Amino acid sequence: MGRRRKRVVAGDGVPSPRKEEKTPAPPRKEKKKKTDIGKVFINISIGLCIFSLIWFFYALYMRSSLARRVVTLHPSPRVLDANSSSPAVSPERYWGTYRPQVYFGMKTRSPRSVVTGLMWMRQFAEMDGNLRHTCEQGDHLLGYGWLMHDGVSFGVQEVHDREFTLTTEFVKRMGGDHGGDWTWRITAKQHVSKEFLAVFCHIILTSYFIFTVFLFRYNYLQTKSPGLDKLTDIVKNSLNHKFTFSPTKGEKRPYFAVDSYKVTNHQNQQKDPKMESDFVVHQVTVQTPFQIEVLFESGSFRERPNQLVGSVLTDELEKRKVAFDEKFESSFGLQAKGFTSSQIEFAKAALSNMLGGMGYFFGQSVVQSAYNEHPVLYPEGPLLTAVPSRSFFPRGFLWDEGFHQLLISKWDTQLTQEVIAHWLDLINVEGWIPREQILDDEARSKVPSEFIVQHNENANPPTLFLALQELLEQLDAQPELSSSQTMIPFLRRLYPRLQIWFEWFNTTQAGPIASSYRWRGRDKDTNIFLNPKTLTSGLDDYPRASHPSADERHVDLYCWMTLASGIMANVARILGEPHQVYENTHHALSNNDLLNKLHWSENLHAFSDYGNHTQAVSLQQEKVFVPPGQPRHQFPVARLVRSVRKAPKLQYVNALGYVSLFPFLLQILTPDSPKMEHILRDIQDPDRLWTPYGLRSLSRSDPLYMKRNTEHDAPYWRGAIWININYLAVRALHHYGSIEGPYKEKAATLYQELRTNLINNVYKQYMDTGYIWEQYSDSTGRGQGSHPFTGWSALTVLIMAEEY
Repeated sequence: MGRRRKRVVAGDGVPSPRKEEKTPAPPRKEKKKKTDIGKVFINISIGLCIFSLIWFFYALYMRSSLARRVVTLHPSPRVLDANSSSPAVSPERYWGTYRPQVYFGMKTRSPRSVVTGLMWMRQFAEMDGNLRHTCEQGDHLLGYGWLMHDGVSFGVQEVHDREFTLTTEFVKRMGGDHGGDWTWRITAKQHVSKEFLAVFCHIILTSYFIFTVFLFRYNYLQTKSPGLDKLTDIVKNSLNHKFTFSPTKGEKRPYFAVDSYKVTNHQNQQKDPKMESDFVVHQVTVQTPFQIEVLFESGSFRERPNQLVGSVLTDELEKRKVAFDEKFESSFGLQAKGFTSSQIEFAKAALSNMLGGMGYFFGQSVVQSAYNEHPVLYPEGPLLTAVPSRSFFPRGFLWDEGFHQLLISKWDTQLTQEVIAHWLDLINVEGWIPREQILDDEARSKVPSEFIVQHNENANPPTLFLALQELLEQLDAQPELSSSQTMIPFLRRLYPRLQIWFEWFNTTQAGPIASSYRWRGRDKDTNIFLNPKTLTSGLDDYPRASHPSADERHVDLYCWMTLASGIMANVARILGEPHQVYENTHHALSNNDLLNKLHWSENLHAFSDYGNHTQAVSLQQEKVFVPPGQPRHQFPVARLVRSVRKAPKLQYVNALGYVSLFPFLLQILTPDSPKMEHILRDIQDPDRLWTPYGLRSLSRSDPLYMKRNTEHDAPYWRGAIWININYLAVRALHHYGSIEGPYKEKAATLYQELRTNLINNVYKQYMDTGYIWEQYSDSTGRGQGSHPFTGWSALTVLIMAEEY
């Protein structure tokens, strides 16, 4: 309980008086505190610094993340299983002539393959330039190429050297666990007098493969090889003149033979020793005529009935030749169409060189994005692809490959599916595929340094959609075929990658206005180039807007996207996937009114690019300042530079040629379009596109017709005849000549004339020169450029067969 406080009282209890209280003082006014501006500024500065640091590290992270995207593969399951090329899954295709860059050689479809090859040289002659190994235009051979090749199990090739002809044949036989056995037969016949040849059979060995090889042991070299690109040099540097040739009759003569070779320290520094391989060379020196057989027997093939040599080999070769002839006729029907035996042999050689030009490559591209300070390596991967030219372009090119597969798909649908799968498996997370595949040192040795790095903003025409279109047509026409049965699973695996590829094109190559498209990657130096190149379009120096800008619209890319959107809609529909977006895109782009609005030039009466352009340009000698008194031999070198006599403006580009034809070539124009009349007129006009040998790439009346682009760059797509575009033209004429419309009869007539001209000229040049060529002169029809070029120039076979 709480204690009570006592009250103190005085007297009778009256409370005592209180003390006098003071009057409270008035409240004091508090002074306002002054704001410390310095502290506020410091606090703001600290906050900004913290924010800046956060932003800096975030930007650094984002840049690093964006920089990694260019080398990050797409996450969807690969179209091909990891072991799809293994001997267990595909034994019949495991070994092959997958080294198109050499005159003759074989390897396996594996990352670290056993590699075999053939070299030869004339004895008792100058050694320089005499050793043959890699396909070189500088060897000036009279001709070389496959006469027969089925793409799988056998091939027959002739190499016409200056004084003799080598015939190289091979046959494979299945058995064991590593793709079976194979045998080469090498036959030499002199043209006039007998020749002494040194024949080198070489092997690059890896540690995991079990095999037995029977070869000649007359001269022998075993050393280390730092890379396939060094093999020729190793053999050259190992040759010694100390050996003596002692025939039974005649005098003794010294000859060259492999002796010894030591890898220098310098070379060791360039290569990882772990990546070096044993290099074994067997040399035999023989006199023409002769025949040599080289037998490979797989160690895992233990119950073979006999050796694949001698008469057994001869019988197998004859069986394969008969089977090849029968399949060729059933596929292309040239005999039934009345072609001569010589013309049919030419067509067989064209197809065989396409198939014999298939390569299997493994390695890494060198790539760069805007977020990479320096080029970086793309992830390692394989690529099975046909090559345009064994001598000049022995590697994969994205836009060439779609044309290649138009021919190959008529011969081997499964092979086409596999090639397309290899290309789409290279796609990155952005949806980009490097347009030129330079995957190893051997490939890089053939490429100028400025073209090695691939930039991820650069496209290439998506011609694989042409091949897919062909596959879809085969599926629709013959669904019961075994190849058609594999088509749906193939498309299902392919579809996620097709989606991201199409989306990449549709966004990164979009033009300045809706539904327009623009190639990225044009040359930016407008001082040197008469017309800055557009390598990404595939048409290189074909005239575009004189001054590259973001305002450009490219009609060929518009047409490629129209084709691609239609194929995407068809694939989605077949797979039961949502297809309306692709259908809508295709419907919009197929609208001829939109096409005319974006690309029809009333002044030129042709479809055209649009951009910042002037026609008043030329190459002129650069004016250089020479200080007084400077000796003449020290004068600066004057270059050819571009002179612009009239300022450019936004307008249609007045160039008439292949690009102008694309709405027709890809069959986007309706058969009753009034624009067809102008296009057929231009095709038929000798002063524009028509020649007796095919359609020229640029009108003869164009200001840039056959003009150099720089003092060092000869005209390329500025008048010459190219077979891939002529194939599209013949195909389009056949299409419009077969359906109802006001121009049906005229298209049909032009079809027959153009088809005849193309076949006759390509065949004539082959017979005259021994080669199928990259391009043909529009004035003489003569083959020119790289050779042999049995990439898209081999489409002549489809023109002969009328297979479109």
